[in-house]
Amino acid sequence: MKIKVADEVWIATALLHRLHPERSDFTVGEIVRQAESVRIADGPLRPGVQVHAYLHCVANKPPNPGRYRMLFETAKGRRRLFRPGDPCHPRRGSGKEVPHEHEIPVAYLELIDWYRNEYAGDGECRAADPILSLRGLGKEIWADEEADAYVDRLREGWG
Repeated sequence: MKIKVADEVWIATALLHRLHPERSDFTVGEIVRQAESVRIADGPLRPGVQVHAYLHCVANKPPNPGRYRMLFETAKGRRRLFRPGDPCHPRRGSGKEVPHEHEIPVAYLELIDWYRNEYAGDGECRAADPILSLRGLGKEIWADEEADAYVDRLREGWG
């Protein structure tokens, strides 16, 4: 079976997450070494693996040219699997997040179930931005007066 390079990168990253559940992310080099050691594509490491892990599969980078959303850049040179609700570049909005089951070796199919059921969950709780969810919090404090009057009242006596 001829596996896509992007799927190979996703599998290597998923395997790292399963091997090291205590870690939240991995370096691009670790992902490449994992793909090389596991030999997902049944042969030597293909040259595209590194550039896919660095750029083509990364949801929060501009597409160039691929629009995959398989990885998420947590810091420069560090990646984790993309989760529903993660911010992504607008031109990657409909990009592939997970390998199609019929396009990967049977030995790795359980990773897709693990991803959906354990790693990504339903995405509902992650979709809300924690900062944006604070919008409107405390508005009852000045509900009976205009915002400017409330601020003026707080500043009384600041001299």
